[in-house]
Amino acid sequence: MITGQRIPKRTRRNVLPQLLEKIARVRVLVAGDVMLDRYWYGDVERISPEAPVPVVAVTQADERPGGAANVAQNVRTLGAHCSLFSICGDDREADNLERLLGQADIDCRLHRDKLLNTTVKLRVISRHQQLIRIDFDSPVSKDARVKLLDTYLKHLPEHDAVIVSDYGKGGLGYIQEMIQAARAASRPVVVDPKGDEYSGYRGASLITPNRKEFERVAGRFHDDRDLEKKGIAMARDLDLAGVLVTRGEQGMSLMMQDGKVIHIPARAREVFDVTGAGDTVIAAIGCAWAVGSKMEDALQLANMAAGIVVGKLGAATASPAEIIHELSTQEA
Repeated sequence: MITGQRIPKRTRRNVLPQLLEKIARVRVLVAGDVMLDRYWYGDVERISPEAPVPVVAVTQADERPGGAANVAQNVRTLGAHCSLFSICGDDREADNLERLLGQADIDCRLHRDKLLNTTVKLRVISRHQQLIRIDFDSPVSKDARVKLLDTYLKHLPEHDAVIVSDYGKGGLGYIQEMIQAARAASRPVVVDPKGDEYSGYRGASLITPNRKEFERVAGRFHDDRDLEKKGIAMARDLDLAGVLVTRGEQGMSLMMQDGKVIHIPARAREVFDVTGAGDTVIAAIGCAWAVGSKMEDALQLANMAAGIVVGKLGAATASPAEIIHELSTQEA
């Protein structure tokens, strides 16, 4: 086992721009749970006389693609062509979601279920601080999940890589079938996992839990060596090429099935909002693997893109121009 290895400080001035140029020529399939992120902005000037809670005078509203739809936006912003397969309701929120995704030039294939309400996450924000989040969810039918799988299997050969974005909303009832089909087609498949156990992700190329999600399944780790041991064991047990744990201000740690370990520190900058940073990481890794990138370069791209995104409010994306600018600033 290679313990505690860190990516050497070699120049990336040519590597990442070349990688981004290659990404613009590939097609990535994103399958997962979509949602509509809704934001209400306003000022707080007083406390409610009805209860000890702030009164927000809403002056602005905004809607953005969320969940797997935000992953797809990140993929498209990085330059890759993107197809998004998911399930939603047959409602105004789905209309808005399709309109936003169309504006982003994403090939959107949403199976509308008349018995389902499109998932909405409403965030109330005042002076750049999130005061509360309200979620609107409903269960997904088996018939809709079967239709999603059929669409996925039909169009898988048209794509160079697969990203599965599982938000635990019930739309991915056939993840194992998706993974095995991608594996049989020699397509890398990267999964953002959810839940108490990860057996459903067996055979994926990579899973990308955050620290809390990883510890929920593998148990708490106390130091890097403990993390490495647990991560390698998980990769071997589930036949994964690797496990990438995102650790916030501590960066990211990759544990490979072959025992190789890479730690990459977080980029030092002011963190404005971590919403959607995991979506950015998995989008960058998926795009990089679609062109056969080295894992070290894929991690650097993901780390740089995520560093840009956390400096923005709400679910956001990082463009090639922003990444190249950040790269020139970092290496100046």
